[in-house]
Amino acid sequence: MIPMSTLGPPVIQLDAGDPKTFDLNFKGPVAKRSCTDVLCCIIFILCIIGYILLGLLAWVHGDPRRVAYPTDSKGHFCGQKGTPNENKTILFYFNLLSCTSPSVVINLQCPTTQICVSKCPEKFLTYMEIQFTYRTNKNYWTYYSQFCKSTFVKPAKTLTQVLLDDDCPIAIFPSKPFLQRCFPDFSTKNGTLTVGNKTTFEDGSGKTRNAIELRAAANRVNKILDARTIGMKIFEDYATTWYWILLGLIIAMFLSWMFVILLRYIAGLLFWVFMVGVIGIIGYGIGHCYQEYCNLQGQPNSHLTVYDIGIQTDISMYFQLKQTWFTFMVILCLLEVFIILMLIFLRERIRISIALLKEGSKAIGYIPTTLVYPLLTFIFLSICISYWAVIAVYLATSGVPVYKVITPEGQCKHENTTCDPEIFNTTEIAKACPGAQCNFAFYGGKSLYHQYIPTFQIFNLFVFLWLINFVIALGQCALAGAFASYYWALKKPDDIPPYPLFTAFGRAIRYHTGSLAFGSLILASIQIFRIVLEYLDRHLKEAQNNISKFLQCCLKCCFWCLETVVKFLNRNAYIMIAIYGKNFCMSAREAFNLLMRNVLKVAVMDNVTDFVLILGKILVTGCIGVLAFLLFTQRLPTIIEGPTSLNYYWVPLLTVIIGSYLVAHGFFSVYAMCVDTIFICFCEDLERNDGSTEKPYFLAPTLHGTLNKMQLVSQKQKE
Repeated sequence: MIPMSTLGPPVIQLDAGDPKTFDLNFKGPVAKRSCTDVLCCIIFILCIIGYILLGLLAWVHGDPRRVAYPTDSKGHFCGQKGTPNENKTILFYFNLLSCTSPSVVINLQCPTTQICVSKCPEKFLTYMEIQFTYRTNKNYWTYYSQFCKSTFVKPAKTLTQVLLDDDCPIAIFPSKPFLQRCFPDFSTKNGTLTVGNKTTFEDGSGKTRNAIELRAAANRVNKILDARTIGMKIFEDYATTWYWILLGLIIAMFLSWMFVILLRYIAGLLFWVFMVGVIGIIGYGIGHCYQEYCNLQGQPNSHLTVYDIGIQTDISMYFQLKQTWFTFMVILCLLEVFIILMLIFLRERIRISIALLKEGSKAIGYIPTTLVYPLLTFIFLSICISYWAVIAVYLATSGVPVYKVITPEGQCKHENTTCDPEIFNTTEIAKACPGAQCNFAFYGGKSLYHQYIPTFQIFNLFVFLWLINFVIALGQCALAGAFASYYWALKKPDDIPPYPLFTAFGRAIRYHTGSLAFGSLILASIQIFRIVLEYLDRHLKEAQNNISKFLQCCLKCCFWCLETVVKFLNRNAYIMIAIYGKNFCMSAREAFNLLMRNVLKVAVMDNVTDFVLILGKILVTGCIGVLAFLLFTQRLPTIIEGPTSLNYYWVPLLTVIIGSYLVAHGFFSVYAMCVDTIFICFCEDLERNDGSTEKPYFLAPTLHGTLNKMQLVSQKQKE
């Protein structure tokens, strides 16, 4: 007979078919632990080391100035500090008319010399005119010479020699800087296109050109720069509104903090504030869409559809269509009806969620440091995002200047071959192709490093997703450990251990880095596969048939569902890891089995509480979004003057809305994690204890009474 003392603490088994056993002396998160998922921890650390080495390698080879500054024909940056071009910030084309050449589309370069200048031309002048007027007025040559490659004392060269040496443009015309490039100053006079108030002009070679030809050349260059045009405009909007965006995010942070604190005292009242606020904000959106729809009645072309205008780079064109505002209005109306119906049919379950929120408020009140933890998560996420963005830019700008042979007519057999600008004029190519130029094309290289840059970009993205999910997992595990310490304290707050959040964070880092990395790796793998599917869908859209489109749509849907399920399982697995200290697979299995045994409670409590918190996020986001909309569209001039002359007001507006939602999500996620942890502990509590003196419930009496009324505690357990 084995003495009972040698058997360890007493345990209880649910049934013969369930291997789960309970320690009847369990009083909270396990203190004595061991490291879990060590292999995954080692792989994770090696990936981080490789990520750091990749950053150093990209930093050595990359140069982000190549994105910020335009580049002349010799590969020099315009406007770069510490160089002769420091004060020359604008790129000037010698002969913009040559940009109508077919080679522009093939080589993505205009076959003419490009130099850096301090300002664009403001008048019509030709080289031949300068030669005639030089003897009587030298000021014209002084003005004209600033657009030449070298400084000349006088225009002594003949026109033919200037064309051969490519020293000066043969003509200049009024231009304005656009995207740091000189483009013709077009205008319309009595319905006729003009440039510098002229419809025709001399091109310097004895030919008379019109403004339409010049616009065709400018449009060719614009097509090359189209994507960059949008990017630069967005960058300009960010440069103009960054402090307003930052102010909006700060207000969102304080508003979220205020709501979280108020939930502790007036959870019921605040819930109905959420309801009225969200319904009111959506109602305002419906009213605004209807007003815009009515304003467009009778406007020319407003009856067109999105299908009629196709894909446009100018997003504002879509907002000039009645269909756009009608679609927004229908979506907002459906959302309004959905929320109202949810309130009607879930009114009883909402009482449960309010009770859980009040219990969560007590837990946060006893552990106030949990309200500060989202700031730490925000800092970690900001570091990860910044590091990923910097590496992506440095990788994209890695390489050396590559020069290509470019001819105006695009008929040279050496067209698009690499060349050396220093010796180009002495090579056979210059003799075989009269008028050919050796111009800068792009940055690249043929070394082993440059060949693997696409692979490095994929690795950069994958590790970034892994780190982002790990940071989120670390926060969830740390918060779960702290709130579990609160729940399993029989006498609250006397039995709550000191510094519960700091202790739980330390345990997660010391013992469970491998488990958190394992769960994050699964999520990152699913997310990278979804990104690959999106990439293939965009680049192979024209080559797809209906069957392949249907299969791809099914794959997208399946992987979205898979990611959602994995996030839910991971979240509960991290709670079990924080409580019991087991590895990821065992924790995920036990969490899944526990939820399946309490599926009714999951349906009643968990999702409704998430719905309440989502409404809080929508309220914060909506308040900041409405204020930002009124500010960026100049509708608050009497109260505060916002930014003017924005290219796309929706760029900073969407940034503020998305940023405010992320800020609100960070703070309300504390409550969500608190409620989820209390719910898991509650289910464990019901299976371990029966409410008797020997095995009392750890659940607060007020919440226990509410659950009794909703019949979420079995009669056997209540007895």
